[in-house]
Amino acid sequence: MKVVVTRKIPGNGVKMLQDAGFEVTVGEQDGPMERSKLLETIKGADGVLGQLQDKVNEEYLTAVGSQLKIVANFAVGFDNFDLPALSSHNVIGTNTPDVLTEAVAEHAFALIMAITRRIVEAHKLALTQGSSFGPEVMLGMELKGKTLGVLGLGRIGSRVAEIGKAMGMNVIYYDVKQNPEFEQKVGAEFKATPDELLSASDIVSVHVPLLDSTRHLINADRLKMMKPTSYLINTSRGPVVDEVALVEALKNKTIAGAALDVGETEPKWAPGLVDLDNVVLTPHIASATTEARSAMGELAAENIIEVLSGRPPKTPVKKS
Repeated sequence: MKVVVTRKIPGNGVKMLQDAGFEVTVGEQDGPMERSKLLETIKGADGVLGQLQDKVNEEYLTAVGSQLKIVANFAVGFDNFDLPALSSHNVIGTNTPDVLTEAVAEHAFALIMAITRRIVEAHKLALTQGSSFGPEVMLGMELKGKTLGVLGLGRIGSRVAEIGKAMGMNVIYYDVKQNPEFEQKVGAEFKATPDELLSASDIVSVHVPLLDSTRHLINADRLKMMKPTSYLINTSRGPVVDEVALVEALKNKTIAGAALDVGETEPKWAPGLVDLDNVVLTPHIASATTEARSAMGELAAENIIEVLSGRPPKTPVKKS
């Protein structure tokens, strides 16, 4: 059986596939594979270990061929999957939940610390002016006693809430489903709407999946609901935030700052965003630890091995 890994990955995932007896082809380029090349490369594959940038739709599934049994995402997200198309072709889609929770939650908090303590601004200042104490130089915000609003209480959002509580923060959250057990465990307070959470938070950390209902969940109107002293953090999916509206909110000091690991139109940022001092940007690296990325590759490989061996995958995505 033939397995295509569309991009080089860390860890033992490729070796696991080879040891299972599959013929494995690995894309060698540094970036995502150009679409026409991708469609040619995956042709004839029984399984594909792909990236979030690989749009798995009717065109993709037709190009591979009817022998395809599984597409395993090297990601926890799967908004690149056309789920009805997968279902109609009888192809299983899988993702890599759990194994990157700690890495992404830690990165979210790294962004929180970076933007509230103005680390990037201070680094630039230190490079140009050296190091010297000033009573009012680079004043930031302490986290203890502040309110952390967690928008989406999945695995990662829950972990961010736990870290926030350990830092002495008050934790509030919004999710489509209330979680009384989590509230009791962490001491978190449920908010019935995103609007209530936004208006009450000093820091808003976004952890929702990209759905039709969450696209531009954070828009111009909702940014105006936030405190002028508050910060927005996004490590979920770029299109959850209206980036053009965010640029205006940051320019006008509607909010104090923002820190983003994901963009609405990756790899490009909205015009003007990179020119602002009150923003911290990272290039979609929240899960970029050796531990997490290796585990992601290995879990994706496990899913392929299971399916091509006639067994159910460990982490299937839900078809519709």
